[in-house]
Amino acid sequence: MTTRELLTPPRLAVEDLALGYEGVTFLTGVSLTVAASEIVAILGPSGSGKSTLLGEIAGVVPIPAGRILVDGTDVTTEPIHARGVGLIFQEPLLFPHLDVAANIAYGLRRHGWSKAAAAGRAGELLAWLGLEGYQRRRVGELSGGQAQRVALARALAPKPAVLCLDEPFSALDADLRRRLVTDVSAMLREAGVAAIHVTHDEDEARAIADRVIELSSLGRPR
Repeated sequence: MTTRELLTPPRLAVEDLALGYEGVTFLTGVSLTVAASEIVAILGPSGSGKSTLLGEIAGVVPIPAGRILVDGTDVTTEPIHARGVGLIFQEPLLFPHLDVAANIAYGLRRHGWSKAAAAGRAGELLAWLGLEGYQRRRVGELSGGQAQRVALARALAPKPAVLCLDEPFSALDADLRRRLVTDVSAMLREAGVAAIHVTHDEDEARAIADRVIELSSLGRPR
């Protein structure tokens, strides 16, 4: 390891985080680091707090205690849009009234990108994801795998440092899931994103990740 690598902070650092929901804390002292281009899979049964962990990192769930750092900057109290963190859910959650390009560009336009720049970014991502020419497609015309790729494009559009994936392949059939796991893992590494992928499927975790960690090993039960 070079001196520069030793001095460079991890892309994501979770420090002594408490996981809780609706005033109930169920795990404390959760700490984790993820480097650029690294994918870490978090395993755990349903209800163990995997989604809560991602929600706290992304800013959609309040943090009872602890810190979140992105590229060495404390973003614990920053609003969602200012964290440099993207989040993909089990369902694509695309806007049905917008076409594919508008779905991808939606967040960019809200953050001040010009229409032309946002459209260019959408086209670039669609080509990268194997969906070139899909800009004007309605989301209702997409297959499950195509819709999840569009959701990935939307999450990657603002060039986040960190991407949280909340079981994004669990609703897909086995063959499509295997293909997307392979494709998405390669794309995230190419983009230099630090990714956390939560799942209860150990085979999927080992197929997509550089490291596989049990959530229970990261902290202390309350």
